[in-house]
Amino acid sequence: MTRILIIGGGTGGITVAARLRRADPALQVTLLEPSRRHFYQPLWTLVGAGVCPAAESERNEASLIPEGVEWITEFAETFDPDQRQVTTREGRQLDYDYLVVAPGLQINWNKVDGLTEALKTPGVGCNYSIDTVDKTWTALREFKGGTALFTQPAGAIKCGGAPQKICYLAEDWMRRQGIRAQSKVVFAAAGPRIFAVDKYATALEEVIVRRGIETHFGHNLVALRPDRREAVFATGSGEQVVIRYDLLHVTPPQGPPDFVARSPLADAEGWVDVDRHTLQHRRWSNIFSLGDASSLPTSKTGAAIRKQAPVLVENLLAAAAGQPLTASYDGYTSCPLVTGYNSLILAEFDYDKRPVESFPFDQSRERFSMFLLKRHGLPALYWHGMLRGRA
Repeated sequence: MTRILIIGGGTGGITVAARLRRADPALQVTLLEPSRRHFYQPLWTLVGAGVCPAAESERNEASLIPEGVEWITEFAETFDPDQRQVTTREGRQLDYDYLVVAPGLQINWNKVDGLTEALKTPGVGCNYSIDTVDKTWTALREFKGGTALFTQPAGAIKCGGAPQKICYLAEDWMRRQGIRAQSKVVFAAAGPRIFAVDKYATALEEVIVRRGIETHFGHNLVALRPDRREAVFATGSGEQVVIRYDLLHVTPPQGPPDFVARSPLADAEGWVDVDRHTLQHRRWSNIFSLGDASSLPTSKTGAAIRKQAPVLVENLLAAAAGQPLTASYDGYTSCPLVTGYNSLILAEFDYDKRPVESFPFDQSRERFSMFLLKRHGLPALYWHGMLRGRA
């Protein structure tokens, strides 16, 4: 009986486990995941803007474990790929024939000096944690005017469009509350432009101009001074810029989990080193990875995982049967860019930054129908399709 060990019970891990069990119920699948709570994190953008409660994003992990999958509630600690073994933090040694690594990203709160302290103060929120997303909505509701600052760090993050989504929603909220005239909305990002794909960047630049949002690119948040309500940015020229805020949404720096980055599975940047098309590890043919912890050079989104999972499962089963790996992932990812309480630009693209759109219309235009897809359609697809191995 083929033994498959999956590290991580988030979007990637559960989706792969479900697909494996549907493909062959005789497989011995073990899932290593310490958390008993599972979150549909894309919904947190809307939670932070008061569209829906945080509880709507949560399910019990136990309710999502596919039938026949063994679930171990421990943390992975070390990998020994030559011995085909993973050791947990508690000291348990787990053997496998094939390994799938999908633990997601790690949020590095301590890489911005003063961030932890700032999140304890009024007016500061973050949509990247269940513990801080409600603070975003509280800060927005209590905002009466002044400078509203939104940040995006250097490096890979979950859903690269999320930092600007809450900016647009907040600006829309200010208009609806009649306080836009006495408010300055500032978006400060470490990157060089608003979006990496030209078609959608052009559309978003038009949104920014129309909505009067001030942008600062090449600005990476390095420190917060919550006692003075100041944000300190490092610029590309080596200078520091200080922006005072009355409302602040912080997107914290993120990266591969420490236990992955220090393992033999990692590439030079700490991600699980896999082939960009087959999702097979470059050095160990019985190891695969997908999702946020992988080295796949595409945006780290649930939509990307939806396309990665069937490729990984097909190739893993082919490897187990001694057959060539023929399934190929083209880098597809999607970012539903919410631009207000009733509008959304649906960006879909591949490794080459080419639009790969699903609908027979121009998805770079803001549409209410696409907002409804984000609010209602995609969560249903997630809970009842992806995580059940059906979509």
